[in-house]
Amino acid sequence: MSEVAHAAAPPTAPAVIGNLLAKLAISYTEVAERPGQSPTQKVQAVLLDDTAGALMVLFPQSQLLDLNRLTELTGRKLTAVSSARLERMLGKHSLSQLPGIPPLTSSPCLYEESLLHEPTLLVHSGKASLLLEIASDDFKRMLGKASAAKFGEPLSDIRPNIDRPNDDGEEITQAVQAFTARRIQQRLEATIEIPPLADTAQKIIKLRVDPNANIDDITGVVETDPALAAQVVSWAASPYYASPGKIRSVEDAIVRVLGFDLVINLALGLALGKTLSLPKDQPQQATPYWQQSIYTAAVIEGLTRAMPRAQRPEAGLTYLAGLLHNFGYLLLAHVFPPHFSLICRHLEANPHLSHSYIEQHLLGISREQIGAWLMRHWDMPDELSTALRFQHDPDYAGDYAEYANLVCLAVRLLRSRGIGSGPDTQIPDQLLERLGLTRDKAEDVVNKVLEAEVLLRELASQFNQP
Repeated sequence: MSEVAHAAAPPTAPAVIGNLLAKLAISYTEVAERPGQSPTQKVQAVLLDDTAGALMVLFPQSQLLDLNRLTELTGRKLTAVSSARLERMLGKHSLSQLPGIPPLTSSPCLYEESLLHEPTLLVHSGKASLLLEIASDDFKRMLGKASAAKFGEPLSDIRPNIDRPNDDGEEITQAVQAFTARRIQQRLEATIEIPPLADTAQKIIKLRVDPNANIDDITGVVETDPALAAQVVSWAASPYYASPGKIRSVEDAIVRVLGFDLVINLALGLALGKTLSLPKDQPQQATPYWQQSIYTAAVIEGLTRAMPRAQRPEAGLTYLAGLLHNFGYLLLAHVFPPHFSLICRHLEANPHLSHSYIEQHLLGISREQIGAWLMRHWDMPDELSTALRFQHDPDYAGDYAEYANLVCLAVRLLRSRGIGSGPDTQIPDQLLERLGLTRDKAEDVVNKVLEAEVLLRELASQFNQP
């Protein structure tokens, strides 16, 4: 290691990494991780395994790791090692994440050859937010006996449809056609075979649009569904709402605690959630589906209240958008069951990427497209389909923008606290400005929600009941 690199300040990289690179005589400069750094220079390290053992794979963050291509290349069906195993391995060295330094493990290594096209590379140090800048020649020397290959898919070749809703119908049709490998029928509804809405959900939808609907109406609908009635009562009795006295009935829950607006949207979210079952497979370290939904809804509820009164959208509908924001995830599992497992494995192997890239690469559509399509197919409010469709477009300013913007903000706020999946993404000032919120106010909302995290998890567990 060069003495010059340490003249200005003592090293802050973990000792095991500093000592290892010194032993290998690899010079490096410590660099803080920050937005705007070139993804072609940032080395993504993933540890995969199969029955033959582990394999470290290195590739630039400007690419998606295609497990199918890797199988063709190696003849092995590799998947990401379990999170528990990785945590144990990193814990031995007091590291928070896996550095792209092959000598750190005894596993063989395969690297994407395009990495060496860069003059310098940025390698995770093993300490959060700290990178090591290493010259390409030194990096190549550090690779030792690692093998080079072409297996990454450039993100520039994958174009997730975040903001082209007019293409949704054609793209969903193409995806289903490719999946079924047969001529698609004229009506997409017949091809996808979405289960019909339950009677309870249909009744609640009618009540939502009935200006004369009252507490007696929603009480009557909820009480005809024993499971739903039990959940509404249990919800109102939760310590999260700190209701005085015992909740004895659905009417009690509505009148004394939850209110008409929240109950009708909560009941609708519950009823829709029962239409599609939770997939048995899911990516490792994923936030459980309903837990993420409840957190998102709670944050959106707080953000809506924090908005200037004149700008506030319908609170119950924004809450429902939070509950259902990831509904397309359930739909992907229902429509593309064999592919869904493949999506999960690719999400594990590409933690640096949004699910949009992976779904676009494997299926040609995203969960947002198909989720919004289903909301329209079920005649849900336009505000809801818009919220689902544009939730990852922070620049969306079209019809019902406040609903999509609130979901986008809530998802990004929670991701910054480790809830959700994919990379931690910046929150643009313009997004906050459109909602009339300051950054401090938004952070204050998510802080208050997470203070009640234990209680929210208890609420979320109710959605998982059969």
